[in-house]
Amino acid sequence: MSDLRCGRIADAGRGIRHVFVRDMTIAASIGVTAHEKRAPQPVRINIDLAVEDEGAGPAACAAVGADKLERVVDYEPIVAAVRRIVSAGHVALAETLAERIAEAALTDPRVAGVRVRVEKLEVFAGVGAVGVEIERSRR
Repeated sequence: MSDLRCGRIADAGRGIRHVFVRDMTIAASIGVTAHEKRAPQPVRINIDLAVEDEGAGPAACAAVGADKLERVVDYEPIVAAVRRIVSAGHVALAETLAERIAEAALTDPRVAGVRVRVEKLEVFAGVGAVGVEIERSRR
């Protein structure tokens, strides 16, 4: 998973595909201050998955029956998991939210590693976002 740290995920030589969810914005009950506990606030979530790519390459894609959703990691369950986690209740830390999302992503055995970024968007005046990015692997 060292390729995640340097920004590179997809790797034909290692049979790794990059699956991602970008700029998911959702209202979350998150934070440690009294005003953050009173009302949900917008957070932006980005997820990068390093997925084991069995049968990669043009020949595999051209094979009869290869164009099937069950052959790949589907984005929809990932997005649904984030929504479920956020709706489960208040979390104090962005780090906790990121860890829960990473854990959910790693439940698919094809996911070798995950990078999750959680950004709180309206915390400080004049600041676009604050947050955390974590990286977890199956090891």
